Amino acid sequence: MIILLFIIRLICYLATILILLRVVVSWYTRSPTNVLFRLLRGLTEPILSPLRRVIPRVGPFDFSPLVAIILIQLIYYLLQRLLT
Repeated sequence: MIILLFIIRLICYLATILILLRVVVSWYTRSPTNVLFRLLRGLTEPILSPLRRVIPRVGPFDFSPLVAIILIQLIYYLLQRLLT
């Protein structure tokens, strides 16, 4: 059970870090030839794309990364409570 919680925590932590990195990198470049941006986009788009269909943009601001991070933390907290 402890190993399962560790794996879940690691996955949630990595997903959060990848989303944060994508946000920071997007401030500097959105070039389709940038390898780092393409990698981060490929890894985070499956999480952010469904949220973007539900959460509209507010002017130039995209709140889907913030909502994704909150949901990831909520899911981790709920799974931790269920497994312990």
